[in-house]
Amino acid sequence: VQLVESGGGWVQSGGSLRLSCTASRFTIIDYAMTWYRQAPGKERELVATITSAGGSTNYADSVKGRFTISRDRAKNTAYLEMNSLKPEDTAMYYCFLPSVRVWGRGTQVTVSA
Repeated sequence: VQLVESGGGWVQSGGSLRLSCTASRFTIIDYAMTWYRQAPGKERELVATITSAGGSTNYADSVKGRFTISRDRAKNTAYLEMNSLKPEDTAMYYCFLPSVRVWGRGTQVTVSA
């Protein structure tokens, strides 16, 4: 089981990015998926969750209304669409598969004021 994130980068405040989490050796849509982030000097924070059955989503209050988690069965990939980005969104973003406790290596997001 392996997760690989991509799509991070630098963006100005108010901009958008889409993060991808591609899975290997398992079918991503069969499992609940999560996105976490960790800013320097801070604890890792749960950002978004999508369930396996039905695809219900849940978000941290700090990103609600701005971020959207989704999955693509054909590409076996999960996404985190991030809009109206703020400097406080700057962090390393990780996807995490709770059922087998597998983390990706992360992708850096930097938002300038």
